[in-house]
Amino acid sequence: MVTLSTISMAEIKVAYLAGGCFWCTESDMEKVPGVVDVISGYSGGHVENPTYDQVSSGTTGHFESIEVKYDSDKISYSQLLHSFLKVINPTDDNGQFVDRGYQYSPAIFYQNTNEENLAKKALKQIQKEGHFAEINVKLLPFNKFYAAEKYHQDYYKKNPIRYKYYRYRSGRDQFLEKVWGNN
Repeated sequence: MVTLSTISMAEIKVAYLAGGCFWCTESDMEKVPGVVDVISGYSGGHVENPTYDQVSSGTTGHFESIEVKYDSDKISYSQLLHSFLKVINPTDDNGQFVDRGYQYSPAIFYQNTNEENLAKKALKQIQKEGHFAEINVKLLPFNKFYAAEKYHQDYYKKNPIRYKYYRYRSGRDQFLEKVWGNN
């Protein structure tokens, strides 16, 4: 992963995405070339400064989401979205894998009309690839992002055994391997 200090801030862009468990989407997106930082958090709801317990209860309207900072000279927004769509189940709008409920459903939060149009194209493209009969990823206007509690940040690095157990038991990796193979 490239560090922010080695890149001009003019090249850094930010995207907001939701793909179920933010531990998993954070881990996956940090491995994408051109991504410089990923923060786990909450987007899309109506409660100011929500807590994990509030969001996971499903009462705040928030999604578990991630803030992705990326070097736009190395990866475009469209490429970033394509990478994101390959680490989630874009057909399941009732959650992701073992995590069920609105707060775990997939979404792309667009910040302007250009991002909205690029997101629509990315969803059409992933469907054209022929792996999915239908795509159920929400496209929502971005409003606000709240960083999750500190213990959620880089969870996969801080708690590798627990994370690997959770991830395997969630069915995420098995699904991704079945659909995409080793790609």
